[in-house]
Amino acid sequence: MQILVMEGAYVLFLCAVIYFTRAAAGRVIGSLSGGAAAASFAVLMIAIAREAQWWSIPTDALSYFWVQLFVGITVSMAPTFLVLWRVVRRFGWRGLVASLTFVAIIGPPRDYLIARYYPEWMVFSPGFVPLLFDAVTYVGMVVFGYMAMRLVAGPDAADHFGRKKKEASRI
Repeated sequence: MQILVMEGAYVLFLCAVIYFTRAAAGRVIGSLSGGAAAASFAVLMIAIAREAQWWSIPTDALSYFWVQLFVGITVSMAPTFLVLWRVVRRFGWRGLVASLTFVAIIGPPRDYLIARYYPEWMVFSPGFVPLLFDAVTYVGMVVFGYMAMRLVAGPDAADHFGRKKKEASRI
């Protein structure tokens, strides 16, 4: 039930981000495609981490857990790609690198905090490797999701809010 409430909150957050970023339908579809790509990568990494016993996510109680996890990650990551689209459009590759660095630094402590308060959701093994693998998972989710969004919705500069080539060359 807690996960369903979180997914509902992320849907509302996605709607707010769509409104504030003034995203057109193509960009929204692209961000959802990016969320699906990120979720695919995350599910793969979660399975690898579970097999290596770096962290565990209890899945035996629900037969539909992996589907629910995929949908939850898709919806929760879609707003990230709408915001990242604006960041990259404004700051270029430097904005992308800064965003990836931010995600690598913020993601693992977030997960460790969640695991501390909700051990029924996730449990980490001790050591540096689970932390590093979690950071790599976050970076990979953003990279694969952003690539998928660009494939579906096109490059940032091609959007009607994007800078013109002449303006971009002056920066």
